[in-house]
Amino acid sequence: MVSERDSSRLRDTPAHPRTATLTVAYEGGEERRGPVTMGQANMIRCVLRDEPEHINIHDVWPVPAGTRTGEAVDALRTLAVRHEALRTTFPHPPGSAPREQVVAAAGTFTVSVLDHDELPGEPAAYAESLAREARDERFHLDRDFPLRVTLVALGGAPVFAAMAASHAVTDISALAVLKEDWLTLLSGGTLPPQTALTPLDLAAEEAAPKGLRKSAASLGYWERIIRTGPQAMFAEPGAEGTEVGAPRLTLRSRRGARALALVAERTGGLPATVLLTAWCALLAHRTGQPECVTAVPTSNRYEPRLTRSVNTLSQDALLCLDVRVPSFDVLLSKAWGAALNAYRHSRFDAVSLWEMIDRATFERGSRFTRDVAFNDVSTLPTALPSTLPTALPSAHDPAAPSPGDETAIGPELELSWGEEQVLPTRVLTFVHETDPLLRLGVWADPALFTREQAEGFVVGLVRLLEAAATGDVPLDALTEVTGVRPVERGPGWERVDGSWVSPLAVAEALSRALDGVPVHVTTDPPHGDGSPEGEAARALTAYIAAGGAPLTPAAAHAAFMDVLPGRPELLAPRRYVIVQNPPAEADLSGAWLRQQILSEGTGRDRRM
Repeated sequence: MVSERDSSRLRDTPAHPRTATLTVAYEGGEERRGPVTMGQANMIRCVLRDEPEHINIHDVWPVPAGTRTGEAVDALRTLAVRHEALRTTFPHPPGSAPREQVVAAAGTFTVSVLDHDELPGEPAAYAESLAREARDERFHLDRDFPLRVTLVALGGAPVFAAMAASHAVTDISALAVLKEDWLTLLSGGTLPPQTALTPLDLAAEEAAPKGLRKSAASLGYWERIIRTGPQAMFAEPGAEGTEVGAPRLTLRSRRGARALALVAERTGGLPATVLLTAWCALLAHRTGQPECVTAVPTSNRYEPRLTRSVNTLSQDALLCLDVRVPSFDVLLSKAWGAALNAYRHSRFDAVSLWEMIDRATFERGSRFTRDVAFNDVSTLPTALPSTLPTALPSAHDPAAPSPGDETAIGPELELSWGEEQVLPTRVLTFVHETDPLLRLGVWADPALFTREQAEGFVVGLVRLLEAAATGDVPLDALTEVTGVRPVERGPGWERVDGSWVSPLAVAEALSRALDGVPVHVTTDPPHGDGSPEGEAARALTAYIAAGGAPLTPAAAHAAFMDVLPGRPELLAPRRYVIVQNPPAEADLSGAWLRQQILSEGTGRDRRM
């Protein structure tokens, strides 16, 4: 049943089309209820906390020529009956987070219709703007249909479906599945029987002993990286703050696509793995890091039962790829195993994950920084516009190209700049397409990359692929091959406990955190033969002049942890030594060590 409330009193101009709201009834589903999934629980936390324009996602679906409005609406009704996620709500008392999901057997939803005599501007861009605007309104988890749909019509015939979607029940892959199903229905095709796991079925598996063991294994995998890897890839001068406003840089390149295919053919590697390897190699080279640690979202649908599941499954895989190997081919041989290991450990209880991160970073004295994300959506049915939630563990493209660009024949190499977005990352990369074009969207922190440097980095990626297409590339030749130079940190920066650190900045920050008391920070001498492993194992010691005020190592550590956010050059000392007074001698370093010690310790005891 479809009922229509006509709102066509507005003048029929591009700015004021004829508008109508259709109420669509559906029935025939099965009523069910049960616990939320891990992915739902994570996204619900973001939905309740973040602004809707940051957490909702959106998409624009083209309507096949000749489709009538009723047919488009009927296809949406079929999707609602077919996919339990679209019939799901999350009842919960005010002020609490839902723990249960309820699937309705029947219900209604609305579809807005905007009918134009002439579409304004570029039609696809206009539909995109409507979808983005619809994202600004919050979804009510306890009662709203999770798709907010507007049919954009020309002379009574729909040409686009612009929509916002609740991230509590969909992610970018789920929207791709819905889009493909919808287009199949409108083209007269028949949808195959459902074999994908429903959210409730997945929740039951996650709560079973095997699912709990998988989640625990994921937390252990993450913890090893967080305790030993670089606390931030971009620990360098200029890296400040926890949110970065950056413009989008888009690469469209036939050269890149050809080179990528040739590298895959020469090495036998999958194109997606080849591209990820090249990107990690170049990023680690630019940051001067021995490992590339990056979030890799949309990674946990590798099981066949999850591939076409309409659900919010996307959680970060945390990839840690050691680049201390001689050549690109050797790194590529390691990358698939490292990526697969990351993917296998990308399903977890987000609350438990953050509790672990909080505990591990307090004990290490670091601040885990999700400042790099690489999201390859090129293997999805279509490249979907979407958004980036402001919390781990998901990342989605805040400004993908318009749908009309998807099949365009592209240039040999073209760079273009787009609108700015504020993101909780320093470098975010989206892979939209790898054949016949290599099409990337990149957001790079302007404090770390001028526009020229950002363009040079993206072009350097193409150059690396071109070099690897003809033969193995020594990783110590990346500057010459790509034109990308490692960052210059300047004097005073050291590799300590697996991270780049400025001991002088640590001393200054600790002094300010303790109301200006004098502080001196020393670094352990290099271990063993001066190898990277020995350098990484070094630690800091802070000497603090207490004066007349009582001070403990625990109080010093707690104060320092409060100033860490947005300061990736800081790492807490492994030991705090409280002395009575600062030395007066000129040789401050040795004099601090000769002062009377009042107390000393790691400061990691949270009970104090």
